[in-house]
Amino acid sequence: MTRWLLDASVLLAAEDRDDASHADARRLLEGTGRLATLDLALYEVTNVAIVAWKDAAAAHRLRGVIAALADDGGLVRAEPSLLETAAELAHVHGISAYDAAYVAAAAAVRAELVSCDVRAIVARGLARLPADAARPDAP
Repeated sequence: MTRWLLDASVLLAAEDRDDASHADARRLLEGTGRLATLDLALYEVTNVAIVAWKDAAAAHRLRGVIAALADDGGLVRAEPSLLETAAELAHVHGISAYDAAYVAAAAAVRAELVSCDVRAIVARGLARLPADAARPDAP
């Protein structure tokens, strides 16, 4: 069974009913797959929920989702070696250090990265969309 590492965009899509990837992100989170995320997601989802959405309850729910992943062994810590790899990936692929940290985290735990960020990550072949990961026949 494939392990999926979700970036913050997938967690946010699962919360945002208006997001085009909402249903697929929910299906992925509610499925039986092995899921993980990077500790950076705690800050990213809280920032979006509080600053952009102005929704403290959503921030709380999102942190709860990440806590559940952590309780299941699915929280990857941004250790110095991971951040060093992320810096190299950011340079090589021309992506943000934040995006590169998720790429590095997925590689570190032998997971497939899932992201809604088509332009920066998916189009470069560094991640899959939630629709691809949520398919019943996904590897």
